Amino acid sequence: MTDVWASHREHPLAILGSTASGKSALALALVDRIRARGGEPELISIDSMQVYCGMNVGTATPTAAEQAHVRHHLIDLVDPSHAFTVSEFQSLARNAIDSVRQRGSVPILVGGTGLYLRAIIDDLEIPGQFPDVAAELETDPDTAGLHTRLAELDPTAASRMEPTNRRRIVRALEVTLGSGRPFSSFGPGLDTYGESEFVQVALRWDRADLDVRIAARYERQMAEGFLDEARWLAQQAPSRTAKQALGYRELLMHIAGECSLENALDLAITGTRQFARRQERWFRRDPRILWVDAPPDVDAVIEHWSAAAGR
Repeated sequence: MTDVWASHREHPLAILGSTASGKSALALALVDRIRARGGEPELISIDSMQVYCGMNVGTATPTAAEQAHVRHHLIDLVDPSHAFTVSEFQSLARNAIDSVRQRGSVPILVGGTGLYLRAIIDDLEIPGQFPDVAAELETDPDTAGLHTRLAELDPTAASRMEPTNRRRIVRALEVTLGSGRPFSSFGPGLDTYGESEFVQVALRWDRADLDVRIAARYERQMAEGFLDEARWLAQQAPSRTAKQALGYRELLMHIAGECSLENALDLAITGTRQFARRQERWFRRDPRILWVDAPPDVDAVIEHWSAAAGR
């Protein structure tokens, strides 16, 4: 009997797009279509915040019913106190994809964390963490001076980032000093888009429509207990990574008495809309991605996947 999903298994689909664009809804619709055609899919989350336990409302983690409907991977992995890294994710994602294939199932990647996705599909060489070096660098408030120092040690890396982008400068210096290798020597970098075994599809929304969806999602999340979840998070000694999750940062400000709940929600909605635009710009740079208008035609997505996978 011919395995009609064999090529799709070797060329997994990645469903991409901005936050609130409907990636999970498309993935669940694909699950039903694939099953109707004799296949068995499994979903692999590509979301830097869904890895955290207890942050399910604010990160729109798949519900218990959705997880019962289809097997999900890479959600609810670590406590919020853990500073989860892209290298950890890369290793876990590779193992998940391999295990799905070994079971004869079809892997589908779903998410909007661009760097995590690139780490998987382009097998990026991820530098290690050097917390002592990073802590020492953080004591220096002179961001421009740190950029000058980076330019002396690794001019290539320095030329790729703005002198005001403190987070990236500190990270590049941390790796350069901690590893003894220039930061720019780790792989070809994010500006190179080589051949990949993955088929990428991104959802495209009119900006005004996506803005409405983002506001509506916050309204739903608040009704589902987002504020209580943020109160719980405040008691967990969350890592800096976890505290930066969309919406949580602003609600934590409210909980700390720094702003009203109304102001916190306004800030969250505005910040999330800006983040969605940055996500879209990130994905737009990758010429390998097929953009489809949302809401998408599920059968058309499968047809594109099949054609790209060589079926």
